[in-house]
Amino acid sequence: MTAPEPRLSLLDRARTRAGEPDAAALRATVARAASAERLGFGRFWVAEHHGVPGIAGAAPAVLLAALSGATSTIRLGSAGVMLPHHQPLVVAEQFATLTAFAPGRVDLGLGRSPGFTPPVRRALRETERDFAADLAELRGFLTGTGEITVHPRPVGDVPMHVLATGQGLQVAAALGLPVIVGGPLLGVAGDPEPGLAALARYRRDFRPSEQLARPRVSISLDVLVADTAAEAADLLLPEAWAMAVSRTTGSFPPLEPLVAVQAASRTPRQQRYLEQTAAAAIAGTAAQVERRVAELIERTGAAELVASSSTFDREALAASDSALAAILGTAPAPGRRSEARLTPG
Repeated sequence: MTAPEPRLSLLDRARTRAGEPDAAALRATVARAASAERLGFGRFWVAEHHGVPGIAGAAPAVLLAALSGATSTIRLGSAGVMLPHHQPLVVAEQFATLTAFAPGRVDLGLGRSPGFTPPVRRALRETERDFAADLAELRGFLTGTGEITVHPRPVGDVPMHVLATGQGLQVAAALGLPVIVGGPLLGVAGDPEPGLAALARYRRDFRPSEQLARPRVSISLDVLVADTAAEAADLLLPEAWAMAVSRTTGSFPPLEPLVAVQAASRTPRQQRYLEQTAAAAIAGTAAQVERRVAELIERTGAAELVASSSTFDREALAASDSALAAILGTAPAPGRRSEARLTPG
């Protein structure tokens, strides 16, 4: 690819808020993408979830089409399309269509997570699929080497990325694809050694492809910046509470206001999940976030940070995005030199 790969990205799952219609979350995602472009973020990712009350992002290709009309330079990607839910040909056609509206700006991140609940999995008609074979077939359609010629033809390349766990890393290495890994895999809140060992195997086993000559790792985790560490912890609380509720009730809810979360009664198990989510995130002042990001990049050799942040207060989230862009170098604050630079890995 001729354009340099982004170093700093946002992942927005179109999180819903209590008391708002789902459509409000989608409109907010479009507005956030336009803001991310102005701030200098290199890429804006959206995700795929089905039948989840707390997430309106169910159709990445449709949402990316809306984002393409609201932006002009930022790269737009899926993180990701869950390939077991789709036929590779259909995915190729959708993302080839997107390139007509955002030529040279479309990325296709792919995962294999199952539906959130058994009813969702049944509705998606999930069956056992060969993820590696589906990836290879999809790449053939996008590059014009497949059994069928996709129409519309893609305008420029559509780089593929793999949302990877241990096994997914090996599939990506064999196919010569870049990976996006979550903070928990890398022991952000615990032992980093298993995740680092998995990354080492990915790099060792990587086979260069036409898309990618060297292994490339992106790291995705919650990153929130505020004026004080306490304020940043408060920003993280609504998302952490939703995660705790989902793990104890089986239903992932909309984000609630901070005061409602603080007043909610918690079981000991929910409190543990709250603490685990907080530990797996990077939240604090600009200086604290800069230091922790630099440590994470140094430890993992990551080329890109994908901030998957969300909170109930959209104005506070926008301020956090702006601060993150400033401290990590996409939009430097006047007279300030950031040390947390992301370098290829």
